[in-house]
Amino acid sequence: MPSAPCNALRKQGYQFFSPASTAALKPCMWCKRALAGGEMCYKHQFYGIASHRCVQMTPTLRCNQRCLFCWRSFEHEMPEEMECPPEPIFAAVHKLQKKALAGYNAVLENTVTEERWKEALDPKHVAISLSGEPTLYSQLPELIDLFNSNGYTTFHVSNGTNPDMLARCHPYQQYVSLAAPDKETYEKTCRPMGDYWDRINESLHMLGSRRSAVRITLVSGLNDIHPEKYAALLQDAGATFVEVKGYMYLGYSRNRLARENMPEHDHVRRFAEKIAAACDYKIRDENRLSRVVCLEREI
Repeated sequence: MPSAPCNALRKQGYQFFSPASTAALKPCMWCKRALAGGEMCYKHQFYGIASHRCVQMTPTLRCNQRCLFCWRSFEHEMPEEMECPPEPIFAAVHKLQKKALAGYNAVLENTVTEERWKEALDPKHVAISLSGEPTLYSQLPELIDLFNSNGYTTFHVSNGTNPDMLARCHPYQQYVSLAAPDKETYEKTCRPMGDYWDRINESLHMLGSRRSAVRITLVSGLNDIHPEKYAALLQDAGATFVEVKGYMYLGYSRNRLARENMPEHDHVRRFAEKIAAACDYKIRDENRLSRVVCLEREI
């Protein structure tokens, strides 16, 4: 019998890879917009990723943090009886992506172009970023390798709390979230379920040897402080890119934060400029709609 949280997530568009695991995919808003001929997300602008050919998924919904800015529900945790192996996940990606998009195609049959629909059913990119912390999935390196060997571009987004697992993973682009300039602010913002600050710093230090990005989710009145401390952490890490992105007042985060915590793009831009001024990064691009500024390492 499916659990109540499982049923709630299905109603939100989650497609599960197996009944006993929380491995799931769900097309994001930008995938659907692009499918209808509209704008693509900032990852297309920054990195060339076609949104309508992107699968947003996770091998587990488990997480070891309770970030105030997270849009998911902590009140409705889903049980996970066992992990879904990489092979069944890979085998079901096309089928579940088509199932998730089929209803959307029917509703917008006059706007979805035939060319983009065919492309959407043949995805080329996997963003392991839906929800949860992917490094809690014990077979993550094998899953990423399976996608890589079959021609997918993989982006992996992690909170950095499991550096040993990150060292074994080889996605096309590795993301590590940096939600605070110091341990005190981190614990207040992310409410970790363990002592992870040193582990996050260890994860950051390995980014200079690979194509990588640090994502800073900026929350007004909470972690938008000490840009020079962020800069010092970034300088030591040496990631290829840094995304300074404004918190969006969406989902269950609205139960924890106020609309006033959502910064305007100009605030995000000014904060990114202060970070760049204190380290070897320069502003590469920005997207006002998504309130995000992309910094690139100067070589």
